[in-house]
Amino acid sequence: MCGKFRQRRTWQQVHDLYELLTPYIGEVATVTPMRFASVLVLDDAGKPVIRQMRWGYPRAGSDAPGNVPGHIHARAETVDTLPTFASAFRERRGLLLVESFNEGEEVTPRKTRQHTITPKDGKPLGIAVIYEHWVNEAGGELYTFAMLTTAANALVGTITDRMPAVIKAEDWDAWLHGGSKELLVPLSGDWNMVEERSRSEGKGPADLFQ
Repeated sequence: MCGKFRQRRTWQQVHDLYELLTPYIGEVATVTPMRFASVLVLDDAGKPVIRQMRWGYPRAGSDAPGNVPGHIHARAETVDTLPTFASAFRERRGLLLVESFNEGEEVTPRKTRQHTITPKDGKPLGIAVIYEHWVNEAGGELYTFAMLTTAANALVGTITDRMPAVIKAEDWDAWLHGGSKELLVPLSGDWNMVEERSRSEGKGPADLFQ
């Protein structure tokens, strides 16, 4: 399942919530579990804002959100029924606006081959997340999120059976405002999937799909 994605640290502006004004700016960040990412959410007034959140969702009942998280992903099929996630699914939703995401293909029980999926049009993908907001009595706060996943689409299904729940741009508003679970479906797009090669092999990326 997805263990890495790329996004811009800052975004120039969110326009009508559906598309980003171009060009967007900021340093490219590769995000892995326990690192911070920029997540699009609605504030108390219902306006879109970007918040910094740590990728990694504490276990149910945890009172120490800074510890190693118990959950990186949550399955779309059950996110509304499991006690760990149900409240956040109803009330605390977000979108990761990413340039690409990675999937691992199991080669042996101890080895995976990484692939990067990137939209050909260069526009960001919106991956659905749920989040928690932690406030320390002594001061300070922490946001933590889990990425939602679905069954793989035809492209990603050639290497693994799960993928991030990518929300169509026209449905971003509906998702953030509590739209139904039917928005969480395997999305197919005009995407490239490229195998990552190690430097020791002396080769660059190999395009598997065009």
